[in-house]
Amino acid sequence: MTDLKQALSDTADKVEAVLDDILSPKGAPEHRIYNAMRYTTLGGGKRLRPFLVAQSASLFGVTEMNALRTGAALELIHCYSLVHDDLPAMDDDDLRRGKPTVHVAYDEATAILVGDALLTLAFEVVAQPETHDNAEVRIELVDMLARASGVRGMVGGQMIDLEAEKKELDLKEITLLQQLKTGALIGYGCEAGAILGGASDEQRQALISYASDLGLAFQIADDLLDVEGSVEETGKAVGKDEDAGKETFVSLLGVDGARDEAKRIADRAVSQLSIFDAKADLLRATAEFVVVRRN
Repeated sequence: MTDLKQALSDTADKVEAVLDDILSPKGAPEHRIYNAMRYTTLGGGKRLRPFLVAQSASLFGVTEMNALRTGAALELIHCYSLVHDDLPAMDDDDLRRGKPTVHVAYDEATAILVGDALLTLAFEVVAQPETHDNAEVRIELVDMLARASGVRGMVGGQMIDLEAEKKELDLKEITLLQQLKTGALIGYGCEAGAILGGASDEQRQALISYASDLGLAFQIADDLLDVEGSVEETGKAVGKDEDAGKETFVSLLGVDGARDEAKRIADRAVSQLSIFDAKADLLRATAEFVVVRRN
């Protein structure tokens, strides 16, 4: 696990540098929006999604900067989703990554524009030749990112999540919700590496299956943290799902049942990587890590 933590830290530092460059105004007059974009994007977060891009891409010898730029674009999407999720009209949160959310630090209108700006900037980054010199690869990356972040992915999952406050969901429905809301971007993180590296159909499917299980295990662990974690550990409010009356993996399976289910799914995620050699060991360790993390 020590090797994984070091690898996560190293990738986070490299992605931070790429994001810092991407979010530099370079003489532009829109200083307030850039400042707010930097406020929410830089200096926080595990950078798990860019890490998945970097690790999956490394299986196929992809140039590091290609993977880092793709991962940075994915992180921009993730950060945009957090800004909008935190708005009063959505989850109404005042704390994110241990500091005031964007609509609190700035205002609601700025937070909406920040989310819009981060979303569109992500596609700009992926579409640029610096991300990959093959236009067909860039087009596929754009297409898959749109699917993962849109109505058939994260946005669709968020809509189901909002509806969950008004009706009870069963385990199958909650699983679908999380596969869309959380799993779609995690899935892109792994599939993007396969796209960048020209992976075979078998290799790509193995990474897709791994990511699907990883996303579910990650979300179950999140549900557990919402029940068992603290603001100090997570950097955000806890106990909100119960307060909102939402069904979660924990409310349906119980704490022990949810923990067992997370472990079972994480083990299955590891088994999906059997076609890869030791180069996939950090991806295997990631599946083990997501169920024991405390933030």
